[in-house]
Amino acid sequence: MSRPTLRRALADLPPYVPGARSPVGAAAFKLSSNENPYPPLPSVMAAIADAAVDVNRYPDMYATELTEAIAQDLGVAPDQVVVGCGSVAVLGHVLTAFCEAGDEVVFPWRSFEAYPIAVTLAGAQGVRVPVTDDGRLDLPAMAAAVTDRTRVVLVCTPNNPTGPAVRADELEQFLDAVPEHVLVVLDEAYVEFVRDPAAADGLAVFAARRNVVLLRTFSKAYGLAGLRVGFAVARARHAAGIRAASTPFGVSHVAQLAALASLRARDELLARVDAIVQERTRMLAALRAQGWTVPDSEANFVWFGVGDHATSFAERCSRGGVIVRAFAGDGVRVSVGEPEATDLLLEVTAQHLAR
Repeated sequence: MSRPTLRRALADLPPYVPGARSPVGAAAFKLSSNENPYPPLPSVMAAIADAAVDVNRYPDMYATELTEAIAQDLGVAPDQVVVGCGSVAVLGHVLTAFCEAGDEVVFPWRSFEAYPIAVTLAGAQGVRVPVTDDGRLDLPAMAAAVTDRTRVVLVCTPNNPTGPAVRADELEQFLDAVPEHVLVVLDEAYVEFVRDPAAADGLAVFAARRNVVLLRTFSKAYGLAGLRVGFAVARARHAAGIRAASTPFGVSHVAQLAALASLRARDELLARVDAIVQERTRMLAALRAQGWTVPDSEANFVWFGVGDHATSFAERCSRGGVIVRAFAGDGVRVSVGEPEATDLLLEVTAQHLAR
């Protein structure tokens, strides 16, 4: 008797591994998921409470008010913005809208671990291009990996989990080398944390290049990771296709109002981002003073390229009171959190080098 079978692609689908949580009853800082360490602002909490009374109703399917607010904030047209359930879901909609079965999607590796999952679920073939030894995207190699079958290239800047941002000059050279019919997705989940004056300006690139789509999120800088709000900025024709591929009612009413309140409190929230950037600077300087070689980070995390020692190093951190994210065989990513968390981390890293 025949039975329903799952898609063959699922057999090789890599699992998404979430950042570890602190054991129940344990006193430890969670630095494993690149979360904003600050709780929501009172104005955002009030918006969440107000929205809660309407959860018996479906949300605005197109997040109209939020879409218009994002467009105004970024200086683009509302029909160029597509809101979704986190930038991961929006990426999935982009790939669904642009990829046919068997098409290729080029992306850096190691980079955001959802990329190979999203590409496979879209029916496409992933082409991984290694990052450089200092954690930077190898854009010339990525351009060289583009073939007649390539439909999309993913550019993560700053790159998660290694941290460096793509520079404006190298991105221009890359885009000149990529055929105009290939979609280039700039994943800017951490763009608010970038301070490198040489870093690429995604909005300016989007305005100048017709084959570029931006991905952004409210999860990191705006501290709404638990509500899942992300968006794409795309040409109106492309945005319409991405919107058509989106999950109906994908962003809850609570999430929409929280994101709107966050945009209204942008200056207050970005002051918190400045504090996280200052803590990142302190962490990087202290680690280098200890003797660590760590990439320049333009995000809210730091990368330790410890290779095969990733798991043991993460376990040492956990015993020291900080929960970090190990990528077996590659390295460890540590989110920037409270100053007290940095102090504990630096104790662990000093002990690790002295062993």
